[in-house]
Amino acid sequence: MRARGAAVLIALLLLSPGLAFAHRIDEYLQATLLTLEPHSLQGSIRLVPGVLVASDVIASIDANGDGVISPEEQRAYAQQVLNSISITLDGRVVETKLVSWSFPSLGQMHDGLGEIKINYSAALSDGGRDHVLLVATHNLRQKLVYLINLTVPEDRSLEILSQRRNPEQSVYEVDYEQKTAAAGAYDTTGAVVHVWLQGIQFSPLFHLGMRHIAEGTDHLLFLLTLLLPAPLLAINHRWGPRLAARSSMLRILGIVTAFTIGHSITLTLAAMNVIHVPSHPIEVLIAVSILVSAVHALWPILPGREAWIAAFFGLIHGLAFATTLDRLGVGHWERVAGILSFNLGIEAMQMIVVAAILPSLLLMSRTRAYSALRIVGAGFAAIAALGWTLERLFELQLPVDDLVNALARHALWIATGLFLLSLLCRVLLPVSQRIQRVEVLSELSAASTLP
Repeated sequence: MRARGAAVLIALLLLSPGLAFAHRIDEYLQATLLTLEPHSLQGSIRLVPGVLVASDVIASIDANGDGVISPEEQRAYAQQVLNSISITLDGRVVETKLVSWSFPSLGQMHDGLGEIKINYSAALSDGGRDHVLLVATHNLRQKLVYLINLTVPEDRSLEILSQRRNPEQSVYEVDYEQKTAAAGAYDTTGAVVHVWLQGIQFSPLFHLGMRHIAEGTDHLLFLLTLLLPAPLLAINHRWGPRLAARSSMLRILGIVTAFTIGHSITLTLAAMNVIHVPSHPIEVLIAVSILVSAVHALWPILPGREAWIAAFFGLIHGLAFATTLDRLGVGHWERVAGILSFNLGIEAMQMIVVAAILPSLLLMSRTRAYSALRIVGAGFAAIAALGWTLERLFELQLPVDDLVNALARHALWIATGLFLLSLLCRVLLPVSQRIQRVEVLSELSAASTLP
């Protein structure tokens, strides 16, 4: 029973449909930012291939297969991406022109961090007052996920009337009015604010935040491992009897809240470009944070201070969250609302995961099987953390990601199985209140005799 329960808890700690690193997984993100001017349209595209599709993307860029992306191959691929985009103004086709492009290293692309940048322009014809601009992206060979946005026009003669997107955001349509210079002078600040609010895309960024934390197995593994000893009392440098249900809930709530506060602070500061830290040391520190939480779950290094651990390392995790917003290409003021909606998405998914494990955690902590579950679960987290640390420090290829991904695919079944198992253990292997009281008294007595 103990072995079975331990295996289930290990798997639940990996509750997430994605790989580690909080990188993109099996998707190819194409984020487009449009800038509308009286006589032209500027487009900025950012393409981020996930780790599972990076090889296919690289193969489509490296036409001769020599393992090097030459300037000619870069330009050819940039043009291929641009050719997949069709733009019409009032039903008439608009020609696009490639302006600039840049490509990351192959290593960054393989890690899911590589960002391809492509800028283009399109000349818009004069005439007329009301216009309909349609931008449609046709699939490349890879699986693409789209985001598209429009900045607030700086020219006061342009007023955005409405915006529409299809569910995938591969098609974007905007109605706008092009007024004369005299009419533009009477434009109000309220209209500008209205356009800005239209461009926030609260729902897409909220869902992006949910998906980001769901794919960020390392973020969830840190938090869930830190929750493992939360229902227990630390006495004499080891984990002892369980806490009361109310005390356990308060401690868990404090840990989750502290982690939220920590990553919200640095997410905001980094997304607003107040601070900037290279991504590589952040990834290493995230792996270290998992190792610290695993060691603490095995031996209480900071008993009763789990919230401080969550807050401190939450600052590190928030810097990783900010990289996603940075890749979307949104303007400075759009980031204010973007941070809010993205962070709310993170918190929503985080609470879903905690809510899924909390009943099982509390029930199992009241059984004799919990000690085995905690030790094996924390041991697995420690091994995974060591593997990720070595990968990120020395660019090694270890099977940690494969194992995490294989287990994560069955997260829903694992969560359900753990809950049913916790109910069974609560019936068959309960720890009586009398035993608990004797253990607490004996532990306190032993601790009081120490010098």
